[in-house]
Amino acid sequence: MGGRSSSPLDKRQQQHLRGQVDALLRNFLPRYRRQLAASILQQISRELGPQELAGCQLLHSKKLPRVREHRGPLTQFWGHPPQWQPIFCVLRGDGRLEWFSHREEYENGGRPLGSTALTGYTILTSQCEYLRLLDALCPDSSGDRTQEEPDPLLEMPVNFPLFLQHPFRRHLCFSAATGEAQRSWRLALQGGIRLRGTVLQRSQAPAALAFLDTIRLYRQHQGHFGHDDVTLGSDAEVLTTVLMRELLPALRAQTLPGLRGAGRARAWAWTELLDAVHAVVLAGASAGLRAFQPEKDELLAALERTIRPDVDQMLRLRARVAGRLRAEVQGPLESCLHRKVDAQLPRVTQTLLNTAEAALAAVQALLAQGMDRLSRHLRGKPSGVRLRKEVYSFGEMPWDPELMQTCYREAERNRGHLRQLVAPFGFLGTQSVVFGAQDLAQQLMADAVATFLQLADQCLTTALDCDQAAQQLEKVRGRVLKELPEFEGDVLAVGSPALTIEGIYEDVIRGVLLQRIDRELKKTLGASNVSCALDVCSEAPWDQEGADEETETQRGTCSRQPGSCAEVQPLCPLPPPGTLQS
Repeated sequence: MGGRSSSPLDKRQQQHLRGQVDALLRNFLPRYRRQLAASILQQISRELGPQELAGCQLLHSKKLPRVREHRGPLTQFWGHPPQWQPIFCVLRGDGRLEWFSHREEYENGGRPLGSTALTGYTILTSQCEYLRLLDALCPDSSGDRTQEEPDPLLEMPVNFPLFLQHPFRRHLCFSAATGEAQRSWRLALQGGIRLRGTVLQRSQAPAALAFLDTIRLYRQHQGHFGHDDVTLGSDAEVLTTVLMRELLPALRAQTLPGLRGAGRARAWAWTELLDAVHAVVLAGASAGLRAFQPEKDELLAALERTIRPDVDQMLRLRARVAGRLRAEVQGPLESCLHRKVDAQLPRVTQTLLNTAEAALAAVQALLAQGMDRLSRHLRGKPSGVRLRKEVYSFGEMPWDPELMQTCYREAERNRGHLRQLVAPFGFLGTQSVVFGAQDLAQQLMADAVATFLQLADQCLTTALDCDQAAQQLEKVRGRVLKELPEFEGDVLAVGSPALTIEGIYEDVIRGVLLQRIDRELKKTLGASNVSCALDVCSEAPWDQEGADEETETQRGTCSRQPGSCAEVQPLCPLPPPGTLQS
């Protein structure tokens, strides 16, 4: 597991998958073009609308989100037949994991034995838990495991394992030498997984917002109206996940019965097949989006030129249509919301807010500790070299996975409460919410650190002695901490359809629902002892005439009739017998 063997797919099967990708792009790209127009309209309307005074005076950190590079020796379960072998692993700053035969190969610029983007992986550090997961992948209908071949994973118990599991990719099995090394790798890998997963959610570019909304609309036409984690990853990775979910039932039905081996050997063969399918689909999606890029760039520029001069007229027209639609649906919609939403809203609101509030309270405590540590060092009259080292360490706090773990852990602790939303609401976006709270905590820490360092630089002069300088830092500390409770978290705004009856109809219904959500948020936050960064997270309506109170952070709140979409064909012909034998 980890070394890449020849593909279990023949040329006809690979060509069939490329055809599936082409069909997806033919269905998706026209919707994407329309949403680009909506996203540009929304961006321009925000620019021209009244600008509210910012509630937060923190500077915005200029440092891009990144992962601190991590490297060191591990052992990996790979090869044919697979066995535990020593390797040298490197986690890059962009969230890619590479592994080499030894350290010298890496230091001399050699090619890695293998590499993977960490998007979509989860980490398990229990060997027993991972083996149970394998057993569940391809359950033996007879329940008889006596015929299984000896399993090296069982023959050699692993003391400090790191199992990376992916729903559509080959699993990666590593082991560290000590518990401390296992923990440091786990934290580093979790940071890489989150960084890769939330790349679109962090972006405010019109193209990214339009892409996310197109995914939502595309899936609604397929009958998927709930929220899940399908949008984690880059644009090509998201499209790949969408298609893999469509292909999975046919793959299971056609290939699982023919897989050779038993138990875990069969499960590994299944992950190798999925990995091969995923690779073909991802390559096709990436190529298709690259080919579309020049057209997209030209379209965005043309939309900017054509929409901006007529934006007032377009917004007035949109407002009139929204007003008429609101009058038609107001009564039935209010009745529906009263019966099905009002009673549940406090529970949902509190669950979601708890996830963010706990993480942000941890940020405030961690930031205060870091500023206090700087003041103590300054009072101790340190050398210039020591002081510069401490300042550098303070500036790196947002990117230190060990330090930030205290903040990230608070978001993780609410994962169980978020899962309670699955049964009553069909909410499957737990990972997205946890990642979003952790991203928010990291961005807030980065902005606060940047603000503290700039203010400190302005007030500290060579004329001050150490005690006077420490007093100045304490004043800066108080000023930065004072800003934190008023922080207004930047929330992803997803473009909505503009000047189409279908799009405006959805916005009207969403707007009425969001009025209730906004009231519940204010009521809950008003009673909270911890000021939360989300207290004004929903943007002001971008139609300022009051006809459209849309907030783009909510997607899929209203069911629409699913439209027709191309039926996913089964992956055939099947691999010949013996191809997937472990």
